[in-house]
Amino acid sequence: MSNAPVLPPEIARRRTFAIISHPDAGKTTLTEKFLLFGGAIQMAGQVRAKGEARRTRSDFMKLEQERGISVSASAMSFEFRTYRFNLVDTPGHSDFSEDTYRTLTAVDAAIMVIDGAKGVESQTRKLFEVCRLRDLPILTFCNKMDRESRDTFEIIDEIQENLAIDVAPASWPIGMGRDFLGCYDILHDRLELMDRADRNKVAESIKIDGLEDPKLAAHVPAAQLAKLREELEMARELLPAFNRQAFLEGHMTPIWFGSAINSFGVKELMDGMGEYGPEPQPQRAAERQISADEKKVTGFVFKVQANMDPKHRDRVAFVRLASGHFERGMKLMHVRSAKPMAVTNPVLFLAADRELAEEAWAGDIIGIPNHGQLRIGDALTEGEKLRFTGIPSFAPELLQSVRSTDPMKGKHLEKALMQFAEEGAAKVFKPAIGSGFVVGVVGALQFDVLASRIEIEYGIPVRFEPSQFTSARWVQGPKEVVEKMVNVNKQHIAHDHDGDIVFLTRLQWDIDRVVRDYEGLKLSATKEMMQ
Repeated sequence: MSNAPVLPPEIARRRTFAIISHPDAGKTTLTEKFLLFGGAIQMAGQVRAKGEARRTRSDFMKLEQERGISVSASAMSFEFRTYRFNLVDTPGHSDFSEDTYRTLTAVDAAIMVIDGAKGVESQTRKLFEVCRLRDLPILTFCNKMDRESRDTFEIIDEIQENLAIDVAPASWPIGMGRDFLGCYDILHDRLELMDRADRNKVAESIKIDGLEDPKLAAHVPAAQLAKLREELEMARELLPAFNRQAFLEGHMTPIWFGSAINSFGVKELMDGMGEYGPEPQPQRAAERQISADEKKVTGFVFKVQANMDPKHRDRVAFVRLASGHFERGMKLMHVRSAKPMAVTNPVLFLAADRELAEEAWAGDIIGIPNHGQLRIGDALTEGEKLRFTGIPSFAPELLQSVRSTDPMKGKHLEKALMQFAEEGAAKVFKPAIGSGFVVGVVGALQFDVLASRIEIEYGIPVRFEPSQFTSARWVQGPKEVVEKMVNVNKQHIAHDHDGDIVFLTRLQWDIDRVVRDYEGLKLSATKEMMQ
């Protein structure tokens, strides 16, 4: 970090991060409280009291409201103290891991939410691995301390062992469950007390001078105070002290304890993100590394969301700005098509509310409404031919064929499927032989989402049926070898929405056979989304 350039103040104050967790650990509640303390909403559960006031504004898709899960990652920007926070919401449900993976390519840090009673769960582990691959700094928030939870040392041990990362306590809980009073803020020597009466009230802070301060006894019962002193003494002996450099390199995570639903511990976590979190980081492209302080605007599309507004068939491409100072109306080059593109109506998001972005800086995430020109992985620059790397596309684990139950709507179905393929919501394969489409997804719940969206957004009733294929691989290799293989294996060949050749099969044996029979041929389970 020491040789990193000094960023312009406007860029240096940005913190772009995602919140990751296992479903039900409290991610949506925490997101809501971030917006509440950032002044973006007046009362949790209700954003500026608009209509269906009692639902989180980051979950805007009909199915998400019905099932109470976040399915599509949305981005929200708001001010907090002197910082500009760009919070990218990720789907917690494991069936949407690919969307989450791509979202993590667009952020500089992550907040991992853990349930105090359950500790590290399977999905947390998976998402953590992704952060690991990208060396993302991680802050940890142990939630639900106001319910019966596990011993603090036990939770920390589990994180250290399961995730192989050092854990440095930033705060320490006083009691748990019914007896949970609040936390001792280790980094600032403060006592934070929880107010159970008002869930939206920020906790009261009492500045104290170390653990021997007599003021402590006025707020904490003697037995709990003795336990707190003893635990903290042990923690200081056994656990490492917070080291910002180790945290930024991804080797250490500071942990805060609290209760998101009671607004407790959230403010401290936000302060931690502002104070210690990374500034906008350099981004990797095939040609070179792009630093946030470069004058020229560059950015890449990491997500496409179709029909955010069902009344207008629009698609919004979410763009992470890698460098420069963007101003509305700027002409940027769309690198894949080599065509200039005037960005006249870029939007900043507050969940489903949008406002026009007059300007944006490196680290920000802006939405560009378009009619399908922009795809995941696309680069936008002021003329330089750049291809951003590290945005993967995974081979689907489940394949089904799809058909419209209304034979008159076949053509419309093709259009709808192509939209979802460009959005990255599913893989759509057109088999070389026969009609129809094979749709591939990472998790079964995605089929429900697709069927529901095709019906709601396009008015086409569809049926997903089991396909004869179970896996798909992208075909790479010398042209003549690929052609030879394709001619012999026509019944296994399909094309994805980019026109790339895909090998569909039922058996691993087929994959091994093809690789063995055709020298130089590669069947790949991932495709780099570099346009």
